[in-house]
Amino acid sequence: MDGHATPLVPTDASLDQLLAALESHEAKLLVIDYADRRIQPGYHVTEVKAGSFVTLDCGGNPDAWQETVLQVEDIAASEGRTFMTVAKFCGILVLVDRKVRLNGDARLTFEVSRPGEPMQVFDVADVAIENETAVLRLAARPAICKPRHRAEQEAAAPACCAPHGKTSCC
Repeated sequence: MDGHATPLVPTDASLDQLLAALESHEAKLLVIDYADRRIQPGYHVTEVKAGSFVTLDCGGNPDAWQETVLQVEDIAASEGRTFMTVAKFCGILVLVDRKVRLNGDARLTFEVSRPGEPMQVFDVADVAIENETAVLRLAARPAICKPRHRAEQEAAAPACCAPHGKTSCC
């Protein structure tokens, strides 16, 4: 197995980062793992959305960002069909970009569901190369309180300008 031990894409990956991770693997089959299941071979990219968001969080803080949303329907393959190749997946995105300009640096979101099930929202966790497949692993995106999340991150971060022994890091 020629799998990668470390993620090929960071959390909060962008479309460009995902495409770069897949770049040299066009002939491999693209499979998607999400919610403790592997997507069925007939999966279908049903919609690609280029969104701009302007928000106000629960702490009264404004925010704005761009996002690319890939909506995927998890369906069984018709007889004789298998997973799409990385090249086909990337080709779909190239075709979309010609008609709906996609921002390669925008946050990438996946919306995935099987017919009759609620859609779930995912971030890219990583891309692993395993033999003849490129495995796109998705992680559920939880709701967060942004002010509390920022405060927790700040509290966990080392105090850079605090003195360390005889020197400080500033």
